[in-house]
Amino acid sequence: MAAAAAAAAAVAPEGVPASQREEPVRDDAAVETAEEAKEPAEADITELCRDMFSKMATYLTGELTATSEDYKLLENMNKLTSLKYLEMKDIAINISRNLKDLNQKYAELQPYLDQINVIEEQVAALEQAAYKLDAYSKKLEAKYKKLEKR
Repeated sequence: MAAAAAAAAAVAPEGVPASQREEPVRDDAAVETAEEAKEPAEADITELCRDMFSKMATYLTGELTATSEDYKLLENMNKLTSLKYLEMKDIAINISRNLKDLNQKYAELQPYLDQINVIEEQVAALEQAAYKLDAYSKKLEAKYKKLEKR
């Protein structure tokens, strides 16, 4: 390394400080690191990789299980909703049937209701006639008493 620095100093112009010179510096430590990276993996790195893959598999299995459980929950909710709608459909059919029955019974009672209305009108007219008759009879009684006093 010292030989490379000396060779670079010989080529560098005079008067330029060494700190400002741009020189390619060879780093032998980097070369050694590169050589170390080419060596076969150590046993503990292999074990760490296995551990990482095992934990990753466990994590992914958990994620997939959670997703599967979510879909099962949605499926159950859909089934329950479907059953609820079927119950509501049955209730609506029963209400419709009962409403038709009530309308039919009302139609059967309509002639009697009409008769009741006619009778009510007649009773009201009879009541008015009774009030008029009562008023007339009171006038006659007053005239009779008046004539009797004479």
